[in-house]
Amino acid sequence: MFGKWFLAKRRHKLRKDKIPRHIAIIMDGNGRWARRRGLPRVAGHKAGMDAIQRCLEGMRSLDVRYLTLYAFSTENWRRPRTEVDFLMDLPKQFIGQELDTLTKNNIRLGVIGDLDGLPQHTREAICHGIEKTRDNDGLFLNFALNYGGRDDLVRAAQIIARQVAAGELSPDLIDKESLSAALYTRGIPDPDLVIRTSGEVRISNFMLWQIAYSELCFVDCFWPDFDEEHLLRAVETFQRRNRRFGGV
Repeated sequence: MFGKWFLAKRRHKLRKDKIPRHIAIIMDGNGRWARRRGLPRVAGHKAGMDAIQRCLEGMRSLDVRYLTLYAFSTENWRRPRTEVDFLMDLPKQFIGQELDTLTKNNIRLGVIGDLDGLPQHTREAICHGIEKTRDNDGLFLNFALNYGGRDDLVRAAQIIARQVAAGELSPDLIDKESLSAALYTRGIPDPDLVIRTSGEVRISNFMLWQIAYSELCFVDCFWPDFDEEHLLRAVETFQRRNRRFGGV
């Protein structure tokens, strides 16, 4: 009880006008969390789903509007087949377990990344979740799945090249806005805050264009242990920063 009261007090002290509109999280450390407990790596991924639930509760209490979770990168296909198969089944498990809660809490589901490269059962589960929550207008929960920042930029360049070849766009009119519009994140504001768990200090090919002016926060805990206190610390750190965007 004291813990909840203390967290509520910390939330109350936050500046409402400086709450990040969009938070992106690199969910790292599931495998190491499991290994330290003598468990298989997939147990860490399962525990990571519980952390997502806690994270959603924290985001809603702060009135964050967008949350992007880096769930599976284009490089993660290099992992053992059994682990990849388990990860490809997680969207179906998550949507099956959480769809009613997402609907009840007015959360809209979205996905960025190359969905064509995913197994059919994974795509079907994702499309089902997106369709069932499409009219919700609360928190936008966005999973980066089979996503890579470099691939995102290559795909955008291809889209723009086709527009130029078709005479729909002059090369001289290509600008930041036209490139942003060709990215997977079209229509989604750039992240204000990027959090990475596990203590690693890198961005691992995540939203390379979109996080140009994001504040970065590296948290020294594995993703399955991430809770509202870690989230509040990150937001408190964000609010202490002076975001100049290249100005003075």
